[in-house]
Amino acid sequence: MAFTRRDAVVLGLALLLPTFITWIYFVALASAPAAVQQAAYAVGKLAQFALPVVYVYFIRGQLRPGFGDDDSPRSPRRLASVASGVAFGAVVMLTGWLAYRFLLAPWGLFTEPQAAVLAKVRGLQLASPTAYSFLAVFYSGGHAFLEEYYWRWFVYRECRGGMRQPAAVLVSSLGFMAHHVLVVATYFGWASPLTYLLCAAVAIGGAFWAWLYERYGTLLGPWLSHLLIDAMIFFVGYDLIFHR
Repeated sequence: MAFTRRDAVVLGLALLLPTFITWIYFVALASAPAAVQQAAYAVGKLAQFALPVVYVYFIRGQLRPGFGDDDSPRSPRRLASVASGVAFGAVVMLTGWLAYRFLLAPWGLFTEPQAAVLAKVRGLQLASPTAYSFLAVFYSGGHAFLEEYYWRWFVYRECRGGMRQPAAVLVSSLGFMAHHVLVVATYFGWASPLTYLLCAAVAIGGAFWAWLYERYGTLLGPWLSHLLIDAMIFFVGYDLIFHR
């Protein structure tokens, strides 16, 4: 199917929508009551994750295959995707945790972010270990999969409709990074080099997952890799909130 002007417009919307949603619930409504922030988050995420299904299946009328080209649970392609994704995620997870515990935190680089994290979780009424743990499980499992479905299955594949692979990887990974910039800058500040280092790491992760999806045609490896890295981030958050 040829890449049309309508496809280009929807792709542009898909690239910008998550950043706009994040700005609404995370920045513009930062001082609003928890219920208002949570409602804005729910409505925004529902709109974001509904966009691919509505456009692909109902507007364009295209019946794509599932989230992978080979639905056999033990296919060599799936196993290779899982092995590559888990290896990448485990390396990033271990490296990130060790850097936090033995380098960044001892140097005091998380002192100001800790205050911002505490203020955010208290504002959202998530400052208990139980509530925080539920949030961590949801984000690391469910939300990580939804992001892979959105950014790799939809945005990256739409990019591939009108671009060569290197350009599609670059555009989709920068779009994936953009909404994370607002979150990271809220905690570390726009002047901190860590903000830009961490955002670059997000883009690199997005690029790797796009490449992995292109190579093996399944979301399983990117999702498990994403899950591990998100879990590490929430471990860091737990340590900041409840141990320090």
